[in-house]
Amino acid sequence: MRATAVSVESADDESQQHETSVRGKGGWITLPFLAGSVIGLGMAMSATSSNLIVYLIKKYNVKSIDAAQISNIVRGCMQLAPLAGAVVSDAYLGCYPVVAAAVAVSLLSFVLFTLTAAVPSLRPPPCSPAAPSSCQPASAPQCAVLYAAVCLLAVGNGGTRYNMATMGADQFAGGDRRRRDAFFSWYFVCLYAAYAVGDTALVYVQDSVSWALGFGVCAATTGLGLASLVAGSRYYRRPVPKGSPFTALARVVVAAARKATLDLGPLGRVQYYHGSSRDTDTSAQEQDRAPSKRFRFLNRAAMVGPGDTNVQDGSVAKPWRLCTVQQVEDLKSLVRVLPLWSSGILVSMTVNAQVSLTVLQALTMDRALGPRFAVPAASMTVTVLAAFVIFAALFDRAVVPLWDRLAGGRFKLTPLRRVGLGHAVNVGSMAVAALVERRRIRVARAHAGGGPAVAALPMSALWLVAQLALTGAEEALHLPGNTALFYREFPAALRSTATAMPPLFIAVGSYLSTAFVDAVRRTTRWLPDDLNRSRLDCVYWALTFVAALNFGYFLVCATMYQYKNGDADGMDQEILDEK
Repeated sequence: MRATAVSVESADDESQQHETSVRGKGGWITLPFLAGSVIGLGMAMSATSSNLIVYLIKKYNVKSIDAAQISNIVRGCMQLAPLAGAVVSDAYLGCYPVVAAAVAVSLLSFVLFTLTAAVPSLRPPPCSPAAPSSCQPASAPQCAVLYAAVCLLAVGNGGTRYNMATMGADQFAGGDRRRRDAFFSWYFVCLYAAYAVGDTALVYVQDSVSWALGFGVCAATTGLGLASLVAGSRYYRRPVPKGSPFTALARVVVAAARKATLDLGPLGRVQYYHGSSRDTDTSAQEQDRAPSKRFRFLNRAAMVGPGDTNVQDGSVAKPWRLCTVQQVEDLKSLVRVLPLWSSGILVSMTVNAQVSLTVLQALTMDRALGPRFAVPAASMTVTVLAAFVIFAALFDRAVVPLWDRLAGGRFKLTPLRRVGLGHAVNVGSMAVAALVERRRIRVARAHAGGGPAVAALPMSALWLVAQLALTGAEEALHLPGNTALFYREFPAALRSTATAMPPLFIAVGSYLSTAFVDAVRRTTRWLPDDLNRSRLDCVYWALTFVAALNFGYFLVCATMYQYKNGDADGMDQEILDEK
């Protein structure tokens, strides 16, 4: 406890010195500039990514299932790119240069999208209603311009998606957790408000007024967001990048492999390295402490061999042959959590497949709200966002107290259990989607023997709200739960990377959903181009089965998982962190 107190006081001193050195920078004055950038870019990103399926079908003559596949690949790239953006920001350039460059790239992307919609020669001629089977596909140059816009969109999202949140947190130095938490609350309020406006107002402009005008508004809001970001540049704190934390983890693997045949001696007594005298103040008892017994092979990286340390001060002489015990334990904590992380991949796969196919379902259904207004098909997915916000807001105020009352205080609703509830809701969401689709197919077959996919069936698109609302509730359980779990269990040097782990399994799940739909099309007749003649209900039942199997896999991983502090509920470490 004494060593902990010393380190805390030292950290407070350093933070106070840092606060003094950057006086006049950061704080709440930066929020309006960052909020303007988040709102401007978030509206454009959300509208374009949500409505991409419809744009491909209506303006580029892409078949419906193929458009859904392309959309899933784009979503995967947009989720994977932020991880690369976070690594570049943390290790090399810092947040502000990466964010500013990424917003500029996004602006260029929306300019290209506007050109594809405004210039007829950049897209194929429209299909003839009399002969829809004779639609002309886009030429190679036309596809090149469109895919260039899509690639720039992914790059822009990669540099801004999570770096903006990190950049905002950097504005509050001195370890003020309350102010940082308050900032995150406002950040997500701005982000989700922008998403809601993009998925409704901008999507409506694109669908019902003009695609060129819709993309032009996206470019305008992004330009305003870039201006807002740059206008506040003189107020931002810009911490110096500290280098990649992954280097130390790579050194552990290399050092353990190089010492695979290390002779432990006749008594098997080994000295482990905890750091040199000049960079550590650990006690003699801690110096003798051996690494944990799990993943014992990695312990060899911390074994001190001949010539591994300098005689003068005990520092490391061969960095790729000797690591500290703490570095070994950091890598072990990362390896321990990977099975739980992998269970999120199939959740993402089922959700991505469901959301894409739901847009196609909405295109065939009655989306009228009154005599003069029809909900754009892509705007149906805003239900997921609304359910996410509502359920996340009610979670701490209703779900947690109810859980404590039912459990009698014996079992805390830890992040791991929150993730488990998300898995269970995911299974229910897929089952509801299958039941709704079964009814839609019955209506389609009874309605003129199943008309073309673009014809509006006498069935309200509001039937899709239930499955989308369950998906939003599942996301409100699954994503924050995973983020909190990873943040708690990851090494301190990888805390920023921990927040990028959920997007990583979302990206992998997006690609898997594309492979899943492609496999269904190759091996069955469930997904023809005419959705009214499909067996989409069977696809949803297959997704339900996958979600149920994945839930079982998660339960096995959760049962076997050991928190890095050894507490079953994972609460002790949180208490220590608070102290």
